[in-house]
Parts: sequence; C-alpha cells; structure tokens
Amino acid sequence: MAELPHDFVAQQISESITVKEAMLGDAELIAQIGQVADLIIATYRNGGKVLLAGNGGSAADAQHIAAELVSRFTMERAALPAMALTTDTSILTAISNDYGYESLFSRQLEASGRPGDVFVAISTSGNSPNIVRALEVAGQLGLVAVGLTGATGGRMADLCRYCINIPSTDTPRIQEGHITIGHILCAATEQALFGA
Repeated sequence: MAELPHDFVAQQISESITVKEAMLGDAELIAQIGQVADLIIATYRNGGKVLLAGNGGSAADAQHIAAELVSRFTMERAALPAMALTTDTSILTAISNDYGYESLFSRQLEASGRPGDVFVAISTSGNSPNIVRALEVAGQLGLVAVGLTGATGGRMADLCRYCINIPSTDTPRIQEGHITIGHILCAATEQALFGA
C-alpha cells in the first residue's frame, strides 16, 4: 500500500486550521455560541430537553452531541435529556415509507418535542428538505430552533432563532466546525450545571 503523501496530510490539517482561525476571529459567531450555550443551560434548568437531527455526517454529529449530553462529556454528573432523531430504524423507515423522507424529523418532533425544548438542526448546506420541514414544525410547536450550517445558511437561516454559520463552503471543514461547537456547548453546559 502506498504511503499517503505528507503534503496531502499537511494540507488537510492546514485547511481545517484556517477555518478554525476564521471562527476564532468572528466575534458574532463566538457570541452566538455563547447565546446557544445559555439557551441550552436555561432549557435544562427549566426541565426541557435537546433534540438533534441531521443527515449523513450531520446525523453522526447529532448522535455524538446527544451521547455527550446523556452520558457525560468530561465530568461525572447526572444524565441530561437529549435525543438524536436519527437512530431508530423502525421509526425512520416507517415515517419514510408512510409520509416521505421530508417528514422524517418533523414527525418525530410532533411526538417528542414540547414548547421550550431546543431543536438543533444540522445541515452543511442549510437546504436539506427534511431539516427545513423539521424547522418549520419546530416553530409551530414552540421549540427553540438552533441551526448549525455552512457559510450561506441556506433555507434554514430564516427558520432558526440562532443560526451558526461555519465560514466555509467545504463540507468536511463545515462538519469539523460543527463538532467543535458541539463540544463547546457540552462543556459549557456541564460546567454551568455541575461545575464547582
């Protein structure tokens, strides 16, 4: 097997760093992350929960963030209620078969979402039809919508109370930004609710 060229690896790392540096230099983005952390903390203090959804790699990010909240991030503490709407194959296939893939997440929000809960919608393009539909339903149900997306925000930008745009149009770099934000939100939540 041929060894991966050093320059290729270095370029991938450099591109990731460039996006992170752009995030670091964006005061509005940093402020939004803080606002979303405050929202999640307040939601938990008020007895609410966090629901997350995305497609493909964004589905994996939704599951990753939910797992950090339910199990733990860096400290021993009580479990926090969070749910990725991407994990139950019976529900996913039933909704897709009976109502269409566009209703995949919105139908689950109708079943599990309550006013004041937080819905975190993850889409690198901001245009995924099932994410857009879920955001519309989240608004109708009184959930607070948070979007994680790419530079343009797509259609979801107008449907979120907070829409955090990673300053990139490259899907892998956007996804790396999303999981960084997810980790920040988990760390801030743990510290506020369970820290010394």
